[in-house]
Amino acid sequence: MVFFKLQLVLFFEGLRSERQLMRVVADRLSLRWYVGYDLSDALPDHSSLTRIRERFGLAVFRRFFEQIVEQCIAAGLVCGHDLYIDATKVGANADLDSLQPRFAVEAHLAQLFAADHRDAPHGDASETESGSTLIVLPTELTDQARADLAAQASACHDWLGRAGRPNRAMSRGTYRRTADFRVSTTDLDASPMVSGSGQTCLGYQDHYVVDGGRARITLAALVAPAEVQETQPALDLLWHVRFRWKLRPRQITGDAKYGTVANLVAIEDQRIRAYMPLSEVGRRPGTFGEQDFAYDAAADAYHCPGGQTLRFLSQCDTTRRRISLAPAATCSICQLRSQCTTSRRGRRISRSLDADTLDRVRGYHQTKPYATAMRKRRVWGEPRFAEAKDWHGLRRFRLRGLEKVNSEALLIAAGQNLKRLLTRWGWGRRPFPGGAAGVVLPDPSSRFALAP
Repeated sequence: MVFFKLQLVLFFEGLRSERQLMRVVADRLSLRWYVGYDLSDALPDHSSLTRIRERFGLAVFRRFFEQIVEQCIAAGLVCGHDLYIDATKVGANADLDSLQPRFAVEAHLAQLFAADHRDAPHGDASETESGSTLIVLPTELTDQARADLAAQASACHDWLGRAGRPNRAMSRGTYRRTADFRVSTTDLDASPMVSGSGQTCLGYQDHYVVDGGRARITLAALVAPAEVQETQPALDLLWHVRFRWKLRPRQITGDAKYGTVANLVAIEDQRIRAYMPLSEVGRRPGTFGEQDFAYDAAADAYHCPGGQTLRFLSQCDTTRRRISLAPAATCSICQLRSQCTTSRRGRRISRSLDADTLDRVRGYHQTKPYATAMRKRRVWGEPRFAEAKDWHGLRRFRLRGLEKVNSEALLIAAGQNLKRLLTRWGWGRRPFPGGAAGVVLPDPSSRFALAP
């Protein structure tokens, strides 16, 4: 309890280190009284807070965050009818110059632990006492060994790790991220990203799911490496909020980055309205898009703006799309060719197998509730990040490592919720220092004590 009281002092005072925290607590009688130490008692050393945090782990910080959310729900601050999801970039406590080739770092780490397994032959895998596999590498790596090690590292990039905590993003297809072959020796989990000022730095993405009530309570917080796209953990966060807090939202609102086909279909299948703009990834500016082609459901064919018919060509069950193709001879003499395609084989249109769901989502865009939800998103979601960055140190993490930055983000989100909860209980700003002492908390056993 003393540890988390000190962490709340760290949050409310905007301090950047445990060393500074203990100096402030030692100089202020009010903080000594709050923590429970007398004037003559020796305060804990700042290094003990670091050891306690490592011993607690992420699970205790998550339980602390959820305890605050439960109190907010009991106080009637969560309505649960609409949810808002958003993410922001947060700098890491590491410099861009610390990036090194990933295969060299992995080989160095493997050699550090190879001392206990000297009997294992070079290049073989030996099993440790915990059951994990340890790869013992030779001192000099061949080109093939480097390629194999880089492939193994990229294959292990799963943002949800074995221990139930976020890890790294999985590289799909032939696309290679910078983090797949370069890693920071200072913070192994930080990834290169472009900051708001346009400069490249190392950092993470902090994801929030915010309730649509007036209190704007954060129901879930997750930090993932910057290489993890915002759309990847979205469904896991939404379903966690829905079942953890037993909510039945009627709508979920997010920006265009969340408007992928997989997210929209999953949300709509749960009979929840997905108020999200459809993602425009892959569309070339200045050319006709899919919406410019008229679809004839009876003939299962598209009609282009030039009046030509595109016939069915093939269907891909992996991408869940049907492809239609216009004759190459017709496209070569069309007057609208410059606005349509540059391919010699003619214009192709791919129609999703979930096109009916996407058309229903497009129909929301013309309604008043959709416009209201998009305006509300700018007030409910984005100011939460602005508050945390300007007042509570979220602009840059002070800790390193994915588990530690998640615990730091959960503490900030819990502090933001606690501010709303204290306001509901009457602990607001007072015109004089002793004003808060006159506030009487409601009786928790009273049924109507926390009624609005």
